[in-house]
Amino acid sequence: MSLLIELWAFLRERKKFWLLPILLVMLLFGALVVLTQGSAVAPFIYTLF
Repeated sequence: MSLLIELWAFLRERKKFWLLPILLVMLLFGALVVLTQGSAVAPFIYTLF
């Protein structure tokens, strides 16, 4: 949890709020790959990349 607090403090202090959408998309893609690693959806996920 401290990582998120430090990340938010960095973004707020440096006025880098434009990084939030990039970080969220990367987090969603990472979760999608991890959650569908052994399923039948995996071949369709790999076509996105």
